[in-house]
Amino acid sequence: MSGRLVVIGAGADELVAALYLARAGHRVTVLEEHASDSMPAPPSEGWILPRIAADLELERHGLCVERPDPWIETVLPGGERLQLWRDTQRSEDSLRKCSALDAAQWPRFCARLRSVAGVLEQLYTAPAPDPMSRDAADLWQLASLSWRVRRLGRCAIQDLLHVLPMPVADLLDDSFELDALKATLAAAGVMHSFLGPRSAGSALGLVHRHVGNPSGVFRPERSNLPAVLRGLVERQPRIELRRDRVAGIDIRSGRARGVRTASGALLEADAVVSGLDPRRTLLELVDPVWIDPELQRALRHVRARGVSATVHLRLSGAATFRRLSFAASLDALERSFDDAKYGRMSSAPLVEAVSESEQGVSVHVQYIPYALRDGAWGEKRRHALGLSVLSQLAARAPEFAHARIERVATPLDLESALGWPQGQAQHAELALDQFLWMRPLPQLARYATPVAGLYLCGPAMHPGAGVPGAAGMLAAAALR
Repeated sequence: MSGRLVVIGAGADELVAALYLARAGHRVTVLEEHASDSMPAPPSEGWILPRIAADLELERHGLCVERPDPWIETVLPGGERLQLWRDTQRSEDSLRKCSALDAAQWPRFCARLRSVAGVLEQLYTAPAPDPMSRDAADLWQLASLSWRVRRLGRCAIQDLLHVLPMPVADLLDDSFELDALKATLAAAGVMHSFLGPRSAGSALGLVHRHVGNPSGVFRPERSNLPAVLRGLVERQPRIELRRDRVAGIDIRSGRARGVRTASGALLEADAVVSGLDPRRTLLELVDPVWIDPELQRALRHVRARGVSATVHLRLSGAATFRRLSFAASLDALERSFDDAKYGRMSSAPLVEAVSESEQGVSVHVQYIPYALRDGAWGEKRRHALGLSVLSQLAARAPEFAHARIERVATPLDLESALGWPQGQAQHAELALDQFLWMRPLPQLARYATPVAGLYLCGPAMHPGAGVPGAAGMLAAAALR
């Protein structure tokens, strides 16, 4: 049965949800709340589900997925670079120049992590099963999923249960000796998370970012998915794309009936799908009378701590890399995390540079706290952060010596421009207690909220950031 729907947000998940709902016959209004000319949304990163690519015919509409080779280079203490390739043998040859032990271990480590990632891939293609449900449909889904996972083998399942709770440092110390290699891999475990490499559960991040990749590639693929989805939305006659800020969700008789916008409009709807973070959706946009106090308390304790900044640079010449890591050692990462824990801006944060164009470079800066212990973010501190990052890069890579800072985005800037709570790209940190049927909370894990007709579809929902569009597809299925 068709109806009128409102989707809040215009990220990958929201646009995918809108496209699936329009295909089902609904008329959909997409509210683009955080469009920003000063800070465009970053390129999409992560595994695009084959089902989404096929259903929406993304390749026919221009989807381009970047598969750089080497997939990462790491600057070594002497200035040389360790290159890791998409071909396992080629990476093994590269490692042999630095460590014969690590070269010998690389194929076994990659095969092990690929097996574990394969289990998550099975879990990410469907709603997270509720192990406590007695509903026949849920039990059938759980049995079907269990059978598919079981076919991966006992070793894969045992490894999954062994690896995911580990500190990523312990996992890497068990296999390798080269500091730069361990730090480069550990960076994937802690990226966008308020964790250090010695924090329990940080290995989950490493496996999560391996999902959808070939063996031996531990960074998410980048693509032009947002642009392709936007083009599809603009050409879909059942979808209207509007630029407006949501002031509140209109609820009548316990059911979501539309949204009120900052411009004063009331957009009536049969259901509302929000890609905003759950806390803002349910604690700010919904009258608290409709939310149980226990759920309100739980929402306030969903962890979404900002820990990252972005520095955009313009090189004086062409970039000679696609992704360049400056991670030095596990101890260095842990010290940077210690700074962030206590509200300090680390003098040596984790930095990873990605070339966006011939001379344009985007630098991810990890362990930059949202709330500073000794003051607030302002133009002076923002400028100091940019200079500190540029100095760190130039000291280890000559091509940054004459680079120019174009823009610095602190966690506070990412929050205001992109709607990321505290600058947290994942909306809810990826952690074992905020994972699968507990993401972001058990009460919300199936995309529906306690308010009839109100659904969640953003990165805070299963399977989370890193599988762009998946939460949107699954939320749309829950609504249909």
